Amino acid sequence: MPHVLLERPLHPAGRAILDARPGVTVEVATDVADFTTRAAKADAILLWLSRVDAAFLDRCPNLKVVARYGVGFDTIDIPECTKRGLPVAVVNGANDLGVAEHAMGLLLGVARQVPAYDRMVKGGEWRSVDGPPIGELAGRTVLVIGYGRIGTRVARLCAAFGMRVMVHDPAFPTPRIAADGHIPAPDWKAALPEADVVTLHCPLHAATHHLINADAFARMKTGVWLINTARGPVVDEAALVDALRSGKVAAAGLDVLTIEPAVKDNPLFGFDNVILSPHSAAAAQETLAKMAVRAAHNMLDAIDGKIDPGFLVNPEVLRRNA
Repeated sequence: MPHVLLERPLHPAGRAILDARPGVTVEVATDVADFTTRAAKADAILLWLSRVDAAFLDRCPNLKVVARYGVGFDTIDIPECTKRGLPVAVVNGANDLGVAEHAMGLLLGVARQVPAYDRMVKGGEWRSVDGPPIGELAGRTVLVIGYGRIGTRVARLCAAFGMRVMVHDPAFPTPRIAADGHIPAPDWKAALPEADVVTLHCPLHAATHHLINADAFARMKTGVWLINTARGPVVDEAALVDALRSGKVAAAGLDVLTIEPAVKDNPLFGFDNVILSPHSAAAAQETLAKMAVRAAHNMLDAIDGKIDPGFLVNPEVLRRNA
């Protein structure tokens, strides 16, 4: 009897699909250690942010699919899964809108200093013109790094706000970016001095680890805004702290940090011009439901041997397993 293991409770929209499937058992782990132990008898596992490596897989002889409740897969050893013929499934298309909207929310929060003004009003102050400086989005230049499903949405939303949009993504030819009405930036470092805003939407891998580092900040104009809804380690946090202290970075909106959950002594907590959210860009109820439904179908389809390759990180395993 196929067995599904969930790292955490699943949104009811997805859980209902699993529960309605005859002959499939489902259980939810209580914590990471429990998840690792229970995975030994699972045919399908659904991950949030737990790590899957060779040692983990060695304990899972029945596993038919590693599914993610999201689109990132930096916590999974993809080459190891591929070597074992194990498909890795993600929820492509389910969280694009939610994350893009959150990125814009952080950008608007940074531009209008929403948290600072909220604190002022609740603290009894009413200073509409001499509070923290705020700005408009229209007319500013934004550099979008990463032009996948989320980055493309962010670029369109920025353009709708009247921003000048530059895009960098080596996976997309410049004619495609230009055809979408944006300015291609094949050399992203050369584009940094032009950008009033840098927003990150690239996956985390060896080439993007600390992509935004001290050298990148040195190339940026003074007063730049930084938005990160990708992965924390894409940004060198120590370099960001230095850039905030120097005024090179005027404000930042971050949904992700290098260490998650955040540690209490993170120096970013000391900046009023930094807006933080707890890796919640995909946490809108509508987004959670869409991701849950897709994740449930991915696991059941893999158990049935008919998973859609469009949702796989390593679709080559299907040809090998055929």
